[in-house]
Amino acid sequence: MGNFRTWVSAARLRTLPLSISGIVVGTTIAVRDGYFSIVIFSLAMATTLGLQILSNFANDYGDGVKGTDNEDRIGPMRAIQSGLISHKEMKQGIVITAVATLILALLLIYASFGKNNFGYAILYVLLGIAAITAAIKYTVGNNAYGYRGLGDLFVFLFFGLVGVYGSYFLYSLDWNWVVILPACAIGFLSAGVLNLNNMRDRIPDEKAGKITFVVKLGPVRAKNYHYTLIIGAILFLLIYTVLTLESFNDFIYVLAFIPLLLHLKRVDQNKEPILLDPELKVLALTTFFISILFGLGLLI
Repeated sequence: MGNFRTWVSAARLRTLPLSISGIVVGTTIAVRDGYFSIVIFSLAMATTLGLQILSNFANDYGDGVKGTDNEDRIGPMRAIQSGLISHKEMKQGIVITAVATLILALLLIYASFGKNNFGYAILYVLLGIAAITAAIKYTVGNNAYGYRGLGDLFVFLFFGLVGVYGSYFLYSLDWNWVVILPACAIGFLSAGVLNLNNMRDRIPDEKAGKITFVVKLGPVRAKNYHYTLIIGAILFLLIYTVLTLESFNDFIYVLAFIPLLLHLKRVDQNKEPILLDPELKVLALTTFFISILFGLGLLI
């Protein structure tokens, strides 16, 4: 079985900051509204990281089995593609990670709702099962939704709405609908990262039969879609802050718009898909930076 370093590489640690951005935003909004629990926060972070690692393992397995990860692929070589982890070993890793993540999710649900909010607990159990299923089914199986252009929608739902609004509700048990705005913003930015990945891999994906949303759109409209996601995220964040403004510290996150706008300029000028690879890290880390500054502005 692959050694520890190989499994760490397969977990793709560079994707983890993006995955917890929604938890950071949802938690800091809850804190400003007077709600917080270190147990809920810790379990929410652990569950989210588990889901992201599960998704990375499943993506490696699904694309590896289908032959999508081949010599035409532009990004970093995957574990199965390189032969460092076998199909059987990765499948075992997926099962172990899925079970561990489900246990964490159940502990999180109990910590938040206890025995007194059975209806909410059942809702979140269903959400947890849906999230685990979505993490696996992105590329695994004959009906993998990532091969039908639906990856962006699921990223928006789980990284954005569930990540931000779902985590806020775990603390507050309050349907504060204005929180939908930053939830959508983080969802748009997260979908932007996936869109960049698919723009980079458009040609080999199409050759391999992986019909992503970018493959459906084509290169020009994929860029326009990317601009819409990023600008939409900026607008939703600004609208939320205007509606909930307590001090001008709330706007501190606009500092992170500078690398975001520079990123858009580079994407606009891009002619070679391979040169989009560094932009994945830029957008993912900028999204995380926005979440940190957003939360800091709320709390100082």
